[in-house]
Amino acid sequence: MSNTGNTESATAQITIDPAFTVGPVRRRTFGSFVEHLGRCVYTGIFEPGHPSADEDGFRTDVLELTRELGVSTIRYPGGNFVSGYRWEDGVGPVEKRPVRLDLAWHTTDPNHVGVDEFAKWTVKAGVEPMMAVNLGTRGTQEALDLLEYCNIDGGTAFSDQRRANGAETGYGIKMWCLGNEMDGPWQIGHKNALEYGRLAADTARGMRMIEPDLELVACGSSSPGMDTFGEWERVVLTETYDLVDLVSAHQYFEDFGDLQEHLSAGHKMDQFIRDTVAHIDHVKSVKKSSKQVNISFDEWNVWHGSRAESKVPSGKDWPVAPVLLEDRYTVADAVVVGDLLITLLRNTDRVHSASLAQLVNVIAPIMTEPGGRAWKQTSFHPFALTSRHAAGTVLKVALESPSLNAGKIENFDALSAVATFDAETGEAVVFAVNRSVTDALTLDAAVAGLGNVRVVEAVTYANKDPYWQATADDSTSVLPTENPSAKLDGGRLTAELPAVSWSMIRLAVDA
Repeated sequence: MSNTGNTESATAQITIDPAFTVGPVRRRTFGSFVEHLGRCVYTGIFEPGHPSADEDGFRTDVLELTRELGVSTIRYPGGNFVSGYRWEDGVGPVEKRPVRLDLAWHTTDPNHVGVDEFAKWTVKAGVEPMMAVNLGTRGTQEALDLLEYCNIDGGTAFSDQRRANGAETGYGIKMWCLGNEMDGPWQIGHKNALEYGRLAADTARGMRMIEPDLELVACGSSSPGMDTFGEWERVVLTETYDLVDLVSAHQYFEDFGDLQEHLSAGHKMDQFIRDTVAHIDHVKSVKKSSKQVNISFDEWNVWHGSRAESKVPSGKDWPVAPVLLEDRYTVADAVVVGDLLITLLRNTDRVHSASLAQLVNVIAPIMTEPGGRAWKQTSFHPFALTSRHAAGTVLKVALESPSLNAGKIENFDALSAVATFDAETGEAVVFAVNRSVTDALTLDAAVAGLGNVRVVEAVTYANKDPYWQATADDSTSVLPTENPSAKLDGGRLTAELPAVSWSMIRLAVDA
């Protein structure tokens, strides 16, 4: 497939058969992330003076959008922020909570939102909490104290403190991150792999003495570009393999001016996942372990980190909740987000959890105005539709696609696709991205293996200007729209996929 426009679209073929599966659609694939960073918490999820604020100060307009987005888990409170966080600062009477400097983002945190507020918010949002502990400036004991505060119903010092703060029973938090990006020299309390691995093992061992069936996430590499990637996983997992369930993977993508290369993001993520799996399974093999550790891809998104909006305050400026990392996403960025979700689903056998970073204002699908409107960025749409309609089982899709080249990335597929099948509802869904910047693509899917099918819905998200951005004043001019080209004929599904597009085709399968 060329990178110059053609009058006739090329064809990509896929085969869909429910006999060939990857694994279950995991609800935790559709997680997100709330960090004390910029306006994610303050004027994001929490703004007591807002017209929509409820009795606890939470913005109900954001709660509604969170539910519409379909997020399943929320990782909290960081992120880089957690590596200097004292959780005790955020509990008890708000007027007595200390104001602290946040060294990670050079800001000030008033601690008006902490563990109890977050737990209350997750109930209202209908999401599962995923708590991170500070293994930067703190360690095992503080993590055990936080676990006791959160999960023991009563009768101990920390659990009774929580009860005195208004929560009679424990929060039952199952997923816990053992620190954040400890491989990064930017991290407060940065450690080498052996130092971190031993601390994570000690912390995991202690936490399991309190609650054996916790699901624990060890820090993997903060990006595949780290010099220590691979060796970090080997050393950390050598220390922690039998004590943890998941290892984290973090990866962000940026458009540096070559849109075609930007659209190779899903290809790059797929490579990162395969490499991480290889490093995990190497340790498993050496240890001769029967246990399988998998991946928590708990930070991923498009993040234009080199742009001005990502420049943190400096010097004597320590603002509260400044405008920070507030990327404005394009249609192309949303196509990339849709492709990254396709990639996560395609790897559901090994990626058991994922978190879009972040939920509100900070590189986020939901944006707010202080005291004003909440609105959807372009990236909201593919995430919400995928979360709503991907169910049942992820199918192993055989794919034959034209290839693309861009920058240093060679021979990646123009079509990125995955299919899911829910036997209970009798619905199969195809999610597809045309990564080409210039050429339309004809999808030709062999679906006879499903049986008798009919098209229920076919929508495409694209625009003649891939750099169109939503704003508070206009977030609806470009939305996913009906794709009338989706047709069934003799066990074959065909559809036209415009350049730089994300599509979803829902099929009803007759029993």
